[in-house]
Amino acid sequence: MDKTSFENHARAWEWIENREYASEPELVRQARELMSVGNDGTVCSAEGAMLGMFKTMAHASSVIVIGTGSLVQTAQIVCSLGNDDKLTAVDSTPTGYEQIRQLFRSASTMTRATLRAVNADAAQFLSRLNGDDYDLIVVCGDAANYRAAYEQAPRLLRNDGVIIFTDILAMESPDSKGGLTNPADRSDKAVAMRELIDAVAEDERFSSALSPTGWGLLVATRH
Repeated sequence: MDKTSFENHARAWEWIENREYASEPELVRQARELMSVGNDGTVCSAEGAMLGMFKTMAHASSVIVIGTGSLVQTAQIVCSLGNDDKLTAVDSTPTGYEQIRQLFRSASTMTRATLRAVNADAAQFLSRLNGDDYDLIVVCGDAANYRAAYEQAPRLLRNDGVIIFTDILAMESPDSKGGLTNPADRSDKAVAMRELIDAVAEDERFSSALSPTGWGLLVATRH
């Protein structure tokens, strides 16, 4: 690709992002406001919209969202839930957990779906769940969440269940030095994401694909 092509891609990204942001539901805007209070990073609108679409496309009735700072992603998925669906949001920090609870109190007026907030370490919590019981897992936040979710996903997901790893380019972590676009970035998350991409690609239990949406998505379907 030449310079003009890259510039056109950047303009296209900005156009899509602005359009998705303008159409975000009120619950997602509330999630952004809650995150801004703690000076947390923002989530790309296109990413949030795509997660909600994946939930719908997968006909997912049982969903887990994992990770500190995943409030916007959680809100987008809540907006796609049916009244009989279940969503569990896991955050290991007291602040993130309280934000989820506050979001769910607002969401309770718009859906009869079962919404559960959990304050726990991802690895410990996921290992206690029943197997073959979930349709969609969304992973955000710290590098440790990704390894834990990947290890448990084959057990937790139903056939054709989907796991989505956000920020696969490791751009959002505080110690990022350009993420995977910079070969010299040896931050914890960048190292973990390089290993994860290779592991999922070689794992015969999954079919997977990378997407540049947001800061990169790795989408894998369990066979």
